Amino acid sequence: MAATLELAESHPSRALRKRAVGAGIRSSLTRRAALRAASLALCVAMWQLAVHYRLSLGIVTFANVPSPADVIPALWALLHSPKLPMHLAASVTRVLVGFCAAAAVGVGSGLAIGRYRMLEDTLLPPLEVLRPIPAVAWIPLAILMFPSSELSMMFITFIGALFPILLNTVHGVEALDPRLVATARSLGTKPLALYTEVILPGAAPAIFTGLSIGMGTAWFCLVTAEMIAGQYGIGYFTWESYTLQNYADIVVGMALIGVLGMGSSALVKRIGTALTPWYRLRGARQ
Repeated sequence: MAATLELAESHPSRALRKRAVGAGIRSSLTRRAALRAASLALCVAMWQLAVHYRLSLGIVTFANVPSPADVIPALWALLHSPKLPMHLAASVTRVLVGFCAAAAVGVGSGLAIGRYRMLEDTLLPPLEVLRPIPAVAWIPLAILMFPSSELSMMFITFIGALFPILLNTVHGVEALDPRLVATARSLGTKPLALYTEVILPGAAPAIFTGLSIGMGTAWFCLVTAEMIAGQYGIGYFTWESYTLQNYADIVVGMALIGVLGMGSSALVKRIGTALTPWYRLRGARQ
């Protein structure tokens, strides 16, 4: 009877503690969201003031930069334009195709290079030579290599996403504790099972970091890709606005690319967090 009473008394207190913890987490998330929104608002306000007072820092001047007051009507006009869905569909398709191809090649090659020294010595040096080449330098070669401009643009986004994914995968495999591999081998694990059950889960956090960065760089390369021969796309819209001297539209295109890149990178990161529940960042953050 006493034990029953003790359990009955402990359940409400346990529920209260859970509610308190949940309320604390929600309050913390709300404060962080408010702080981030305030940071963005402060940046926009500083931008408006710099343009309004024609701030000049010597080598940098805001005299000819469009202000947020100019950009907002341009954004509103684009949001009501019938071309916006076509621009978005073209850009998202090019980025997704290039990113998916880069993910397949980068993760597959990274797992092999990180595991076998011979592949590291034979494949990694030429890849390291290609890595510093900027995306814009690939444009003439992409035009010569591919029969259509669409494939050329997808290739540019592929190049932009490939190297962050590849190198993070290699580093993730190399950082794997060798005792895990040795233990799995001693238990008779087959080579394929070794990859799927030990190496891939161990390197997964680094792989998803590379995928998140790769998604961002794919959007980063979009303007370069759509300079080739695009008729639709956010990058094409941005470049066309520059040639037509529609300066407010340039900022609108840049902002759309930034928002889409940030959102897609955050989505990849969220998927990685959901698929790697065993991994948590260590260390306190203030």
